[in-house]
Amino acid sequence: MSAPAAQIGVTGLAVMGRNLARNLARHGYTVAVHNRSQAKTDSLIADHGDEGTFVPSVTTEEFVASLERPRKVIIMVKAGAATDAVIEELVPLLDEGDIVIDAGNAHFPDTRRREAALREKGLHFVGTGVSGGEEGALNGPSIMPGGSRESYAVLGPILEDISAKVDGTPCCTYVGPDGAGHFVKMVHNGIEYADMQLIAEAYDLLKQGLGASAAEIADIFRTWNEGDLESFLIEITAEVLSQVDAETGSAFVDVVLDQAEQKGTGRWTVQNGLDLGVPITGIAEATFARALSGSVPQRTAARGTLPAHAGSFEITDRDAFIEDVRLALYASKVVAYSQGFDQIAAASAENGWDIDRGAMARIWRGGCIIRARFLNRITEAYERDADLPLLLADEYFTGAVGNGVAAWRRVVAQAALAGVPTPAFSSSLSYYDGVRAERLPAALIQAQRDFFGAHTYKRVDKDGTFHTEWSGDRAEHEA
Repeated sequence: MSAPAAQIGVTGLAVMGRNLARNLARHGYTVAVHNRSQAKTDSLIADHGDEGTFVPSVTTEEFVASLERPRKVIIMVKAGAATDAVIEELVPLLDEGDIVIDAGNAHFPDTRRREAALREKGLHFVGTGVSGGEEGALNGPSIMPGGSRESYAVLGPILEDISAKVDGTPCCTYVGPDGAGHFVKMVHNGIEYADMQLIAEAYDLLKQGLGASAAEIADIFRTWNEGDLESFLIEITAEVLSQVDAETGSAFVDVVLDQAEQKGTGRWTVQNGLDLGVPITGIAEATFARALSGSVPQRTAARGTLPAHAGSFEITDRDAFIEDVRLALYASKVVAYSQGFDQIAAASAENGWDIDRGAMARIWRGGCIIRARFLNRITEAYERDADLPLLLADEYFTGAVGNGVAAWRRVVAQAALAGVPTPAFSSSLSYYDGVRAERLPAALIQAQRDFFGAHTYKRVDKDGTFHTEWSGDRAEHEA
């Protein structure tokens, strides 16, 4: 008897691909599976073949032949050259109308290039962000597919079926054309960088300010996770801080080297923010903080050498300080999300993607790494005003952040006086003050630019563009 025709295929069976294939099979889909190394395919069937119907293949030709039409092929290999290599191998075997899904962490310009190339061949290319890590891939991730609407009509029901659900709503929706899905996933990861850095700064403030142990701080985070800060990252922070190292008996966090690594998505987010001219300061500082943590020669040279002239924390009310840090963390997190959604709006406008920011907040409520209670509030904000120019200006967030501004200032000031670095807390507060300011010192910068480079300026009291003859009689004329 011949093997049943598979409804969807997965090539690339490392942990993420393996778990995504299992997720599809558990939902009743017949799944074609393939890997360059046959051992991974055999391992999947041996370990999990009873979870559903899998159709294993040895060669790419067999893999493609096992799929029903229009073929739907998910690529789960390393981003970059490996993805291009798989695409080049697949394309000659596919027919018009078939769908190729890249569910890896591809850089969105690569996705735009691949989508255009495959479109010329009559194929659909769907750059798809998948968030939730190994557990999410298996039990229900947040899924962000781009590409054509025609491809989503075919593929969407499957992806929605296997995605996480919140209040019965799938954490998956059509994002937009070509690279929109991978772009949104990139920004998601950038926000994740900021969120993690802010949590780390809150931990450090509690440790330095209170002299609290990791276990005591874990209890604080557990309490926070019962309120507005409830999120996956706060939850796992408490778990990590509770962990005791089996070898030394010390808190696990205290034996981990303080050098945070990165795979590049945060860096891409910051680079794109610069290209768009969108101030994503919280994400940028979080990315630079990771870079600083790994700057070993510089840190070694500075340690014990650079003068601090810093005092110590003077905490007279432990509970009040904890509450101040909580409020500052919440406010800073809102800034990071607000900036990320600004970046999505700017890219959407520039590329004609028409991304629904409220829908993005909705599909991030479950499955993904940044899932959090207050994403419901963000969804509601964009439901009230789909064209909201600034998330912070929504009535809910204006009130919620406003209630914590005084605490935010106290925390940042205390940290500065004590010599404790809080780059993400501090930059987020500076952004907040900058965006709400009646007038910024940028006027002086523009005047300086006109002085040395004749870059012109505009006036507050009349229309037009002007230049002053700085090296001459300093007369002003309209440029």
